[in-house]
Amino acid sequence: MKRRDAFIYDFLLVEGGAEALSLDVARRFNQFDLLVGFIDPQRFPPHILEGVTCKALIGPSRLRGWQGLKTMHAFERRGQCLEAYDTAVFSGVYAPVGVHHRAGQRNLYYCHTPPRFAYDLEAHYLDQARPWQRPALRWLARHVRHRYERAVAAMDRIAVNSANVGRRLERYLGLANTEIIHPPVDTKSFAWRSGQGYFLSTARLEPYKRIDLLIDAFRGLPRQTLVIASGGSQAPALKRMARDCDNIHFTGWQSRDDLRERIGNCRATLYIPTDEDFGMSPVESMAAGKPVIGVAEGGLLETVVDGATGTLVRPERLSTDRATAVAALRAAINEMTADRARAMRAACEVRAERFSVAAFDSAFRAFTAP
Repeated sequence: MKRRDAFIYDFLLVEGGAEALSLDVARRFNQFDLLVGFIDPQRFPPHILEGVTCKALIGPSRLRGWQGLKTMHAFERRGQCLEAYDTAVFSGVYAPVGVHHRAGQRNLYYCHTPPRFAYDLEAHYLDQARPWQRPALRWLARHVRHRYERAVAAMDRIAVNSANVGRRLERYLGLANTEIIHPPVDTKSFAWRSGQGYFLSTARLEPYKRIDLLIDAFRGLPRQTLVIASGGSQAPALKRMARDCDNIHFTGWQSRDDLRERIGNCRATLYIPTDEDFGMSPVESMAAGKPVIGVAEGGLLETVVDGATGTLVRPERLSTDRATAVAALRAAINEMTADRARAMRAACEVRAERFSVAAFDSAFRAFTAP
């Protein structure tokens, strides 16, 4: 009898790496249905979901703070809908609470990260919130932690997307030696082009991605050009911040084809998030033969080779004070001349193949095999 398996993810709301992976699994492994809390029909119209059997539990929510809680409770209430599947592979931070055991069923967890607002970044989110919001955020963190930890304890097998995330699970949940399956990047779809000399950021416009530091850095580099090819909650504020900078350009969200074109034509990409889980953007950059200016922490330590496929700025230089951070970024940008970037091309392309689709497929098949 043909196996029926499910890949279960939080929701399809932004075009991030976890969303792309969820869709890729459902396309390439045809025994998998994709179950999500909800789908944003504007960001994920029918043609994006072509070739995927995708089911949503509830309709989309426009209230940002309510989206996660609503999704978690939907999975909690409707976990029995997973009983028809032989194997349930959970991902995300809200979907795992839907874990539901029946005889003969296997429950696996592919972890991109534990919910950071409830663990390592809780203090950061509280600091960013208004005073009247903080009691609600503290309650939310406790509420999610309790359900998340109970769900993870019920899994039969766990894998993480990076050694960095594995360390988080060990630190906060006491889970040691989890399997590592790096996310796949379609390396063959990226190509080096002679380039137009600009620097490129494809990170979402969210606080922990630190795009504001890039803007401050380029404000003092009028001969260098920064293209920001993404969107996010900070877009209005960041555009206001850069309104007097002729060398900084925002494109908004890009199609996959347009994004590949921009990566192929840049000199180098910039990616400086706070302790990134894994980070597919640097691998995409290297697949196009383009070096990465990043930060020496988190998943970038597993992907970018400092001095060979890019430049990694020490994390303390980006977190000590703003002047130090901006100076460190300007130095790295100025040192990444066109000739230096070109000389890194071959090493970048070779490095990216470690994170190819073929490498992921082999590891994922072994992880989900009966």
